[in-house]
Amino acid sequence: MDDLLTRAQALDAADPLAEYRARFFYPEQEPDLIYLDGNSLGRPPLATRERLIKLLDEEWGADLVRGWDRWITLARDAGDTLATGVLGVEPGEVLLCDTASVNLYKLAVAACEARPGRSVIITDDDNFPSDQYVLQGVAAARGMRLEVIKTDLDLGVTADQVRAAIAACPADDVALISLQHVAYRSGAIADMAAITRAAHDGGAIMLWDLCHAAGAVPTPLRDSGADLAIGCTYKHLNGGPGAPGFLYVRRDLQESLRQPIWGWFGQANQFDMGFDYDPVPTVERFLVSSTPVMGGYAAWEGAKLTAEAGVDRIAAKGAQLGQYAIELFDEWLAPLGLRLASPRDPARRGAHVTLHHEAAWQICQAWKAAGVIPDFRTPDRLRIGFAPLYTTFAEVHEAFARLRTIVAASSHLAFPVTRSRIT
Repeated sequence: MDDLLTRAQALDAADPLAEYRARFFYPEQEPDLIYLDGNSLGRPPLATRERLIKLLDEEWGADLVRGWDRWITLARDAGDTLATGVLGVEPGEVLLCDTASVNLYKLAVAACEARPGRSVIITDDDNFPSDQYVLQGVAAARGMRLEVIKTDLDLGVTADQVRAAIAACPADDVALISLQHVAYRSGAIADMAAITRAAHDGGAIMLWDLCHAAGAVPTPLRDSGADLAIGCTYKHLNGGPGAPGFLYVRRDLQESLRQPIWGWFGQANQFDMGFDYDPVPTVERFLVSSTPVMGGYAAWEGAKLTAEAGVDRIAAKGAQLGQYAIELFDEWLAPLGLRLASPRDPARRGAHVTLHHEAAWQICQAWKAAGVIPDFRTPDRLRIGFAPLYTTFAEVHEAFARLRTIVAASSHLAFPVTRSRIT
């Protein structure tokens, strides 16, 4: 037995989160499947299935429309779990609603409205494409300018780059800065505190995308003084495909910001059915319409599981999994021509590790055929996502052993070069 496998077995034996693996569903027809794409879509928790069956049988099935007596507060109830158990902020600062992109639009417009006379939005070229498109649309609709920071795709955006971008703009002209906390390609963690401080020094509002951070690493929203944030629940929070997103609005900003989609669920005295829009003064003013109950319950169960396990413990194991994977990379894969495309420092890296190779797409398909599911990201990146609640070190060892065999034998070259729609 090789030393690296022995170490994997020892790490698994000492894993304080080992008990959580049994609380997820695994398909019987693929017992040898190794899943390394939890940062795209998490596995289903067993508790979610039980919760949705109860919803169908007892709440929707038996209560019918009377179920709204409990569903009406779902966005806030689940939001409070996310706030206190996942994001480290206060109850009443987070809502489960809409999608990450819709929430980004709502908060971006609200932020720009709160900075009248300013004409610049800043983001970076490594931001997730949907974020880039939303910000482009907001800027175009408002006659503003989108300034884009050129970022190192492996190391992520830095506070110095943000300060330089602000300094390059006319004084008091930056309204909004919007960036990822954890970069979707490389897993690089941005310095939330330093970047938020730079934004505030420039008089701008700071809006963070937590899609690859929430449930994977601590998100220091409170300590950094961050203004706004959005995120999704289907990745590290295991909320299921298409699960609702969430938004965070710092409490002292809630009454002064007004989002652009004036919906019934944000209205004061909702059931008075008044004609004129009068938003509630609390975080609920950022709601539009009813939360999708089935998806909302699924997202809530995933958030509860994360809160129970503890984000600090999850992040610690995620860092260990990443470091172990990099050891395997150095020993087995670097000599075969692959390159690390993530920060080596675990304090600067989220819960995934990315490798670069010119034939990454073909390697990704060959790895899937060998029973390992990662994903591919342009340009030529093999993204390997670890889910500390259910990924084991032995799985990582076996997955990388299969990858070594594929690349050493060049068997990936038998797979098509042309990419499919979903990567």
